[in-house]
Amino acid sequence: MHELSICRSIADIVARHAGEGRVSTIHVRVGQLRQIVPDTLSYCWSLVSAGTPLDGSTLAVDSVPARLSCQACGAASDIGRHPAFACQACQSTDVRVVAGEEFLITSLDLAEV
Repeated sequence: MHELSICRSIADIVARHAGEGRVSTIHVRVGQLRQIVPDTLSYCWSLVSAGTPLDGSTLAVDSVPARLSCQACGAASDIGRHPAFACQACQSTDVRVVAGEEFLITSLDLAEV
């Protein structure tokens, strides 16, 4: 379960950037190709944050679908649930991933004091 180690890294980053502020929500963008299960990530966050200054905060996960751009015909398309790295328009395999590999913390919501 690599989501647990990812949550530990998120906690370290958030603690450095939040300073003395109490964090209520951490907004995270996760691409489909990152092989991270959002529900597992949220569960692991509750384990990692328990008993820390981040206790009670939540992860808001924005899932980013994987998107391909065809180098042969110029079409762009999402790959869907069952990744096939071929253009849906012309079936060429000369494609480039243009979205879906993201993993980043986009913002923090601080709690009212």
